[in-house]
Amino acid sequence: MFKDIAFGQYYPSGSVVHRMDPRAKLLLTILFVVAIFFVNTYFGFMLTAAVLLLIILIAKLPMLSVLKSVRAVLFIVLFAAVINLFMIKDGEILWSWKALQITDQGVHTTIKMALRLVLLISGASLLTLTTTPVEVADGTESLIKPLKYLKVPVHDIAMIMSIALRFIPTLFEETNKIISAQKARGASFDTGGLVARAKALLPVLIPLFVNSFRRADELAFAMDARCYNATENRTKMKVMKIGVADIVGSLFIAAYFVAVLLDRYYFNGAMDSLIFGGLV
Repeated sequence: MFKDIAFGQYYPSGSVVHRMDPRAKLLLTILFVVAIFFVNTYFGFMLTAAVLLLIILIAKLPMLSVLKSVRAVLFIVLFAAVINLFMIKDGEILWSWKALQITDQGVHTTIKMALRLVLLISGASLLTLTTTPVEVADGTESLIKPLKYLKVPVHDIAMIMSIALRFIPTLFEETNKIISAQKARGASFDTGGLVARAKALLPVLIPLFVNSFRRADELAFAMDARCYNATENRTKMKVMKIGVADIVGSLFIAAYFVAVLLDRYYFNGAMDSLIFGGLV
């Protein structure tokens, strides 16, 4: 049930993207996500998909690993698409039946919304696929370090994020084991209605919570036994440095962001009319 979820998993390939500074990857991911919300044309979505595909090829990631992250939210995408398709009443009516109707504006809005969600999840998943949880924690800690002057426990927050990211795939693996054990005892999770399937998951949640608290307790004892946080200033085994790849990647994403803004506010759909003609 959860074996194909790729969020939180790291895929080592030794590419230039993997070797980039985690601080740069965090900031560029945020900029990429913000840029997606400015996209409102099909040309902009094509440009975003091309940028995303180029990054995947440079990072030497299998396309299946990226698509697995989309599969985890596929139900949400389909549900939101259906709601938008029938709730938007503007534009020319293409199909109607009693109180239901589909308009051309509703179709375009639905397609763009689905593309935005898919590209958003795919782009965000590249961060965890190319960056280890420790690197994410170190990069986050470095970026929010100024908050130390406000007495914010920056290192503790970064460590919590690192542990959370590390345990996401572990929890999914634990869930699969519990479900397999329940199925071996005759339990069924694929039959019945929505309420019946929800009730069938109750025997899974109880041992999952018990195992989660047990793992957290063991981790706390292990950290305490190693005198974690006994010193005020902790050192890093790997010192983060901005390199050429970080500068080139920043310029590339910045150029993409500028192109998205130009397409939205300067061309204002002109590229769609040029490429697709009267279809949009």
